[in-house]
Amino acid sequence: MTGTGTPHTGDTERGTLDKAAHENFPVAPFFLPRAWRIDLMAVYGFARLVDDIGDGDLAPGGADARFLGVSATDADDRLLMLDAFEADLRRVFDSTPRHPLLRRLQPTVRRRALTPEPFLGLIQANRQDQLISRYETYDDLLAYCELSANPVGHLVLAVTGTATPERIRRSDAVCTALQIVEHLQDVAEDLGRDRIYLPAADMKRFHVQEADLATKTASASVRALVAYEAERARSLLNEGAPLVGSVHGRLRLLLAGFVAGGRAAIRAIAAAEYDVLPGPPKPGKVQLLREVGVTLRGEG
Repeated sequence: MTGTGTPHTGDTERGTLDKAAHENFPVAPFFLPRAWRIDLMAVYGFARLVDDIGDGDLAPGGADARFLGVSATDADDRLLMLDAFEADLRRVFDSTPRHPLLRRLQPTVRRRALTPEPFLGLIQANRQDQLISRYETYDDLLAYCELSANPVGHLVLAVTGTATPERIRRSDAVCTALQIVEHLQDVAEDLGRDRIYLPAADMKRFHVQEADLATKTASASVRALVAYEAERARSLLNEGAPLVGSVHGRLRLLLAGFVAGGRAAIRAIAAAEYDVLPGPPKPGKVQLLREVGVTLRGEG
């Protein structure tokens, strides 16, 4: 296929959805009912694609831009691409979207009576990434997570028909924690994009300069800062963990996987002595399964 040819729908979808295998937690594991798996993967496809637009990580060849009606000369304009993506998202709710991943999403939206708000939040988070690259306080970071992470939990609860105000509150704690953990794993990668998600006030408290994040291995001050933020994430996971016990059956196992994924990642960070600069510490499968068991038993 040449750069000016017709985009291949199947390749575009597969390239995005294949990234599910590299997440900290299972996106749509085999043990779920098939209808849930289909709808959760449709939601994941949206979330993954909007992040790829925001990060400039779209597959080469420009197929996504062409699907969205964006010219090749404008395809590198992330804000313009996000605007085009939002316009196509709105077609999911009132007409026919152009992008194959949004066409895949449309039956899910109709089946589960999903609303635009969580999807729009994820788009807005990626807009914010183009405009804001530093966060002064922890509260500022939490406000960002309300857009970048919490909508995913809202969508999971909506797809499974289990949303209640209390579950949403617990879900928000879990999703924010997972976002913070991901930021800790990706300090070096984010800095390469000129983004720092460690609150500036905390960096100052621990006497960490931006230059300290650009070294090959973390100083004692950087490690202390990472440990501090990891403990915040652990507390949020503990706050949200009762969500698991509030549901039953296979959904309980799925949500336990989310919480356990965060806990296992924090343990991997601790095992690396909080030195996240050489690359993201990742938990092994044994550690993840152990954390799933702990979470299902309601232990902290």
